[in-house]
Amino acid sequence: MSKFRSLLLFTAVAGTTLATGVATAADRRVEIVNKTGVTLVAFHASRASTTDWEENIISGQKLKSGQSIIININDGTGACKFDFLGKFSDGDEVVSEDNDVCTLEQFTFE
Repeated sequence: MSKFRSLLLFTAVAGTTLATGVATAADRRVEIVNKTGVTLVAFHASRASTTDWEENIISGQKLKSGQSIIININDGTGACKFDFLGKFSDGDEVVSEDNDVCTLEQFTFE
């Protein structure tokens, strides 16, 4: 899948994955779902106000297509807005900006 097409699909899916219920501000757990057909080999979440990516949150793990993982995206600052970077085994990288982890319960790569 091309990087451009992945980004378009990712953006469309991200807009539809907002939870129907609102989580409390302290709950920053987000289920990351991989439906790409390709293995997710790295996932980064960094505050939207920064320009650098934080470490690979799933380091040492891989998320095959059809799998999901719950990640607590809490850097201790109280921030809610995070940018996501997914890296896949085929070399594709997908970025999604300004995800509100205080209300987002699930995020799907498609």
